[in-house]
Amino acid sequence: MEYELKDTRSGFGAGLLELGRTNPNVVGLCADLTGSLKMDAFEKEFPDRFFQVGIAEANMMGIAAGMTIGRKIPFTGTFANFSTGRVYDQIRQSIAYSGKNVKICASHAGITLGEDGATHQILEDIGMMKMLPGMTVINPCDYNQTKNATIAIAKHNGPVYLRFGRPKVPNFTTDQPFIIGKAIKLKEGGDVSIFATGHTVWEALEASKKLQENNINCEVINITTIKPLDEVTILNSIQKTKCAVTCEEHQILGGLGCSIAQLSAKKLPVPIEFVGVNDKFGESGKPMDLMKKYQIDRNSIASAVINVLKKKI
Repeated sequence: MEYELKDTRSGFGAGLLELGRTNPNVVGLCADLTGSLKMDAFEKEFPDRFFQVGIAEANMMGIAAGMTIGRKIPFTGTFANFSTGRVYDQIRQSIAYSGKNVKICASHAGITLGEDGATHQILEDIGMMKMLPGMTVINPCDYNQTKNATIAIAKHNGPVYLRFGRPKVPNFTTDQPFIIGKAIKLKEGGDVSIFATGHTVWEALEASKKLQENNINCEVINITTIKPLDEVTILNSIQKTKCAVTCEEHQILGGLGCSIAQLSAKKLPVPIEFVGVNDKFGESGKPMDLMKKYQIDRNSIASAVINVLKKKI
C-alpha cells in the first residue's frame, strides 16, 4: 500500500492552527524559525497571539513560563537542539521545577535533519527531557500522529516535550485522537517484540515484513509516549514473545531502550537488543544515508531481531 509522504513538522503546524481556532488561551512563541516549524499559518491567523523572540531561545523559555501565570498555554518552537541543549537550565529551573504548563515543541530532531550536520542533529534530547521530574515526553511517528499529539498536549496540565522532524515520511497512521501515555500495537506477533518510536516506527514495520518472509513473526509497537511509559502494553508483549528489540533515532544511552530495559529488569527480564546511535555524534549527509550508516534503518532492525532470537530461551 502506498502512503502519502509528509513531514511531521507540518503535522505540528496543522495541529497548532487547529488549536488556535478552538482554544483562545493557546499562544505561539518562536525563535526565528517560524517557517521551519510551520508556525506561519498560526502567526498569520492569530498575530496577536504569536510572539517572535528572535535567536534568544533561553529568553523564549522564560517568557513562556511567565505566560502560564496568566493561564495562557504557550507552545514554544525551535529546532530540537536549541529546544533542549541550549536552554536546559531555563527548562529545568523555570518550567519543570515550577511545573509550568509550557509545551516545548522541537523540530529537526535526530540525524534525519541531514545536511545541517552534527551541531544541529541532537541525539541526547529524549534522555535529557525524560529525566526532568514531571516532564511528559512524546515522540510521534508521522504527520497524523504529530498533528493529533499537538492537539492533545494542550489539554494536558503540565510541561510537555514534543519531538518531531524535517524529512517527509509515510503518513500511515489513522487520523484519530492521541492518547498521552498509550502505546499502539501496529502488528501482532509472537516471536519478538519490536518497540519503536518516531521515524523508526516505519522502519520497524518494513523490517517486520522482511522478517515475515523468513517465518519470523514480529510484534511491532509504536511507543508514542516515552514518558510516562505504557508499562502494561510493553510487559504484556514481552510476556508473550520473551525477547525484544528497541528502536530510536537517538543515542542508545539514555533513550527509549534504556527505559524499556529498566522496566524489563524490574518486572520481567528478557533478552533485549538496542537499535540507535551508539555513542557517536552525527554528521552531514542525506537522511536515509545517515540512517543506514548509523544502523537505525530497517536492515539494522532486522539484524537486531536475528541477534536477539539467538539469545532467547
